[in-house]
Amino acid sequence: MWILADEAANDFSIGMALCDYIPVILYGCAAFLLLRDLHNKAGRVAYSLMAAGFIFNVLAGFCKATWKLLYAANICDFSPLNEMFFPVQSFAFLLAGAGALALIITGRKKPMVAASFLAPVVWSGTMLFVAFMCIGLGLLDAGLIFVCVMMKRKRYIPLFVVSFVFCLGMGYLSSQDFSEAYWNWIAEGVNIIGCGALFVGALLLHKDGLADFKMDGSQPPKEAKAE
Repeated sequence: MWILADEAANDFSIGMALCDYIPVILYGCAAFLLLRDLHNKAGRVAYSLMAAGFIFNVLAGFCKATWKLLYAANICDFSPLNEMFFPVQSFAFLLAGAGALALIITGRKKPMVAASFLAPVVWSGTMLFVAFMCIGLGLLDAGLIFVCVMMKRKRYIPLFVVSFVFCLGMGYLSSQDFSEAYWNWIAEGVNIIGCGALFVGALLLHKDGLADFKMDGSQPPKEAKAE
């Protein structure tokens, strides 16, 4: 439903709306680097899951930022762009996390023990999406930390830990009253830090030869040093 912006209660400025594109761009760049470097390591299922998760996440973030910009410019409040964000983002994180888990399990020649999961209880409402986000983020960052360990780049692990904590923090912030401007600026800062840490980590792994590295360790990264 299209609603005139001046009928809504949110307090957005154009500057704040434009800032919302920053984490989307950072996340998109990180996704591009990771998908480019991991395409020769992941099987079709793992790569497809990660690609779908990354793409849906970028699209969800872009739609949310566009909704803010339309509102801040006093054009309209096209609420579907806002309402679809959290469900799509949560499911996208779950897809990307599942892809990262599949990469860990199938990306090595040596057999690994796959994690087993109990049948989940039935949730309804927001808790289902919160669960998706927590599981997906955890698996995604755990997979990237695993890559750091395999490449002997343990010094990059804190970047993915920071990314996990700050991106997960957005789950809490989403429950706050975003009609207040200060909550929006806090969320912007948290989101930028989380996506920025992910981008920096992906960029460093890319520069250290992730594209040529083999998950079984037969191809060491550039200038690998024991840590």
